[in-house]
Amino acid sequence: MRINYGKFCVVLFFLFVSSFAFSSGKEKIAVVERPYTQSINLNYWHNRTPLLPLNFIKLPVGAVKPEGWLLRMLELQKDGLNGHLGEISAWLEKDNNAWLGTGNDYGWEEVPYWLKGYGNMGYILGDKGIIDETKQWLEAVFKSQREDGYFGPYIEKNGKPDLWGNMIMLWCLQSYYEYSDDRRVIALMTKYFRWQLNLPDDKFLEDYWENSRGGDNLLSVYWLYNITGDEFLLELAEKIHRNTADWRQRSRLPNWHNVNIAQCFREPATYYMLSKDSADLRATYNVHHLIRNTFGQVPGGMFGADENARMGYIDPRQGTETCGFVEQMASDELLLSMTGDPFWAEHCEDVAFNSYPAALMPDLKSLRYITSPNHTVSDSKNHHPGIDNSGPFLAMNPFSSRCCQHNHGQGWPYFIERLIMATPDNGLAAVIYGACRATAFVAEDGRAVELIEDTNYPFEDVIRFTINPSRKTVFPLYLRIPSWSDNPSVSINGKRIDAELQNGKYLRIEREWKKGDNVELKVPMKLYETVWAVNQDSRSVNYGPLTFSLKIKEDYRTVASDKTAIGDSKWQKNADTGKWPSYEIYPASDWNYALVLDESLPFEQNFKIEKRKWPTDHYPFTVENAPLILKTKGRKLIGWEIDQYGLTGELPIKENRNFGSSIDEIALIPMGAARLRISAFPVCEK
Repeated sequence: MRINYGKFCVVLFFLFVSSFAFSSGKEKIAVVERPYTQSINLNYWHNRTPLLPLNFIKLPVGAVKPEGWLLRMLELQKDGLNGHLGEISAWLEKDNNAWLGTGNDYGWEEVPYWLKGYGNMGYILGDKGIIDETKQWLEAVFKSQREDGYFGPYIEKNGKPDLWGNMIMLWCLQSYYEYSDDRRVIALMTKYFRWQLNLPDDKFLEDYWENSRGGDNLLSVYWLYNITGDEFLLELAEKIHRNTADWRQRSRLPNWHNVNIAQCFREPATYYMLSKDSADLRATYNVHHLIRNTFGQVPGGMFGADENARMGYIDPRQGTETCGFVEQMASDELLLSMTGDPFWAEHCEDVAFNSYPAALMPDLKSLRYITSPNHTVSDSKNHHPGIDNSGPFLAMNPFSSRCCQHNHGQGWPYFIERLIMATPDNGLAAVIYGACRATAFVAEDGRAVELIEDTNYPFEDVIRFTINPSRKTVFPLYLRIPSWSDNPSVSINGKRIDAELQNGKYLRIEREWKKGDNVELKVPMKLYETVWAVNQDSRSVNYGPLTFSLKIKEDYRTVASDKTAIGDSKWQKNADTGKWPSYEIYPASDWNYALVLDESLPFEQNFKIEKRKWPTDHYPFTVENAPLILKTKGRKLIGWEIDQYGLTGELPIKENRNFGSSIDEIALIPMGAARLRISAFPVCEK
């Protein structure tokens, strides 16, 4: 939505200019560490005082339309599990559904979890059927509000209301308001938050999930405050922080549940926007690094927590829930807006490109509860205690793990919404890269502009932008320069700019833009390694934002219906298992390879890069379709095999390894395309 109100005082936040290059009086080019935040965006809602200013402002849902492989991903999601979950999930049955007001069943997190991704997908695609279905659920939410302000199913635990499901539904309502400008959202949230403010502290955010995840509630309070300016919301923000689990601890977290960590570690940074206490901001960074230093010595951006992180279980065969992937992506996106730190953009891409795609079948009709960086069997057996969970949680199954089944759909819509964002100085920024077409308002007079981003990134290193303002307009455009890029460059209308680009910073181009202007960003990628010292000095092979895994031949086997949870009353009895099959995946080729590296050579010379034709279906995340392949040498590691728990064996101790006699040529493919994979390799020196 657009706004137009006067400027008011803001706090200068994280602004450092590193170098300037001026080509004319109308063109200013600078390399900066953060966007200019001393200005006020007059076109979009932003943080009101006393909140610190946002560095990047999300455009309304639907303003950014995906193209290329991202569009294909969203189309598959529409035709897959997220788009048709109502056919198999009892939680989405409309008879006797508490969220619809037709009964008392299914009143907790599943409906709003699903609606977060489902509704936003519909708004982005402009799909009338999805939007109408979304509105049917939201109309019931509007009708459910009580006189005292509470809305939705009332769940009470130990005499105290459980507000976790409501927190998720608030995010659904916010997206709907961005799409529709329906003022009933503002009225409902205002009344509900007054109810929260009046609730005694000893009854507020007391249950485990809501207590851990109060930061989600805090973000919704900020969102409403930025629209209405109601002062009571700041008092409520303080109350929420006071009653939320303390994620500021240096070494002992409130709990070690993988989704809670991925979702809740950002709460101190969220509160920092109000407190302005740098210790709160540092706390979020501290927790991120704590979990990765302890359990995250693995590729793909995540950490080995299965469901709950356990000391001693740090090998790359430990995994993360699919919920954890999408919540981590959302946290990265939000922290990018709050801090402007390009670290969060790169981390989001790491998870989105390397970890998340392999958690679902290529048709997005089933998913795994747990996915690991080293993951060579995906069956329906119980692997406890090798992983923390007891159950068939490694199979690709539409009928199990109800949190991930309902929650996974937020991943790509939220990602797409942040590809292009507004800046405080009334400009635009491309900070997470992907093909898209965005419509936005820029400059102080709110002129319309279309920005087209054309690329196959991360599978290519050229990103092309076309800028089409409604008429000639001066505004800044920010481009993130990745930290891993090798000699990046930018050209405007075919002329290379003179500014010395700096990795890990932003290029700010302020000029008078006219229709058809183009900007080309080249971020040359090179091969580099990551050494995971605490995991036997294993190595990961990276190329730009992509990490590579051993190419393993994948043997897919349909699981008989009696091995699904279809008999569980929590799933619809008439669900068609033929339409919604479950799969086990077994390796049909050897996987126990160590990389053979000649350490006397530069690392990249141990590999040959093969670039293949772009897939005709625009889906690059399969063994067959991978557009990039690395050829290298490997030797089998004798004794590295499936262990007593039926899991990929832990990395053998490096001082006690026996290798096969032959050196074989092996192939590596992008980690996100490998549903069976070795991504953290032992090494055998040549």
